[in-house]
Amino acid sequence: MAVRLRLRRMGAKKRPYYRIVAADSRSPRDGKFVEIIGTYNPLTEPIELNIDEEKALKWLKTGAKPSDTVKDLLSKQGIMTKYHQEKGGK
Repeated sequence: MAVRLRLRRMGAKKRPYYRIVAADSRSPRDGKFVEIIGTYNPLTEPIELNIDEEKALKWLKTGAKPSDTVKDLLSKQGIMTKYHQEKGGK
């Protein structure tokens, strides 16, 4: 099973917010997922971003590939740099 870290759209029409989930790459965008990692609300000022760092690092270490948007969000939180430091330190 190829796992991806990606956004799952929630909320009402024209008022989206997203859950960051670990999901099988073959499942639909809003379909089955394995685990919720965090939330992202782009409509608030400033942007509301909550990510469980331990869960995100666990999935990255086990080989999950983040989507481009999720990779940017993880970078904003500093999780990608921690992942690369741990990966390079071994």
